[in-house]
Amino acid sequence: MKHISILVPEEAVLTSITDPRMLFAAVNDFLKRAGKEPMFKVELVGLSKEVQLYQGSFTVHTDVLLQDVKKTDLIFIPAIGGDLQVAIEKNKEFYPWIIRQKAQGAEVASLCIGAFLLASTGLLEGRKCSTHWVYANEFRNMFPGITLVDDKIITEEEGLYSSGGANSYWNLLIYLVEKKVGREMAILTSKFFAIEIDRKSQSPFIMFNGQKRHEDEPIKLAQEFIEKNVTEKISVEELAVKFAIGRRHFERRFKKATNNTPVEYIQRVKIEAAKKHLESSRKNVNEVMYEVGYSDTKAFRTVFKKITGLSPIDYKNKYNKEAVVA
Repeated sequence: MKHISILVPEEAVLTSITDPRMLFAAVNDFLKRAGKEPMFKVELVGLSKEVQLYQGSFTVHTDVLLQDVKKTDLIFIPAIGGDLQVAIEKNKEFYPWIIRQKAQGAEVASLCIGAFLLASTGLLEGRKCSTHWVYANEFRNMFPGITLVDDKIITEEEGLYSSGGANSYWNLLIYLVEKKVGREMAILTSKFFAIEIDRKSQSPFIMFNGQKRHEDEPIKLAQEFIEKNVTEKISVEELAVKFAIGRRHFERRFKKATNNTPVEYIQRVKIEAAKKHLESSRKNVNEVMYEVGYSDTKAFRTVFKKITGLSPIDYKNKYNKEAVVA
């Protein structure tokens, strides 16, 4: 029987504790109904017997104290809320235990912004990770040695797993059911919980807001110029000249400050504007393309799909109410 330890940290998001417990309990029930032995022993593990969440609105009663779990097979680190720095500090007693369990062969999975706690153990250094797209810039700033792939719903590397934002952690849970029990059980579980199986990208949900939490003022001005001139064709050379910085130096500074090259930033600003047009206006794809400064249909569609994971028409059909009605 596989031993699953769901951590109950301070500042945890309640649903990311109860959902994995409920899902693996359901899998055990499905197995019993099929005349098979249950596969999972699921326990809530905490630093104390009772953990108060949401300023005391909820109390989670843990099954076992952290110090009493000598060996486990799979650890879930739930999402956290509030001030991330505070949450990381409050839960530091978990980190040596997680590191020790990983060394003993346990797998570790973070759900949503539980990735900040997993990253704090040091286990993700030099590896890939995902988290909620809203916190992508904050994650990159706090953990520069980790490659954040914020468009991915699931990452897996040497027994370490992470999930994208919010409810997309259900896809990681289903993925782990498939790994541990098989495809047939994963399909059954996905149907029972009404979860779309095999969803791999959270790109359609990402809203690009730029990255201005840096101190490089000329680069901030360049960002603002790009954002105010969405309809124009802007070159990197033009930006470098406008802000009196050599092109190569400008590109290096821009990348360091924003985590995007100037070209990537221009593309993301234009595509974010295009998304808003497609969501709320009656304009067709070509009209929207011209509105955001593209004249090459193929180039626009290619960049749009690269950033959102959907073609412009599929995006419009998905998010524009009038398009759905039509």
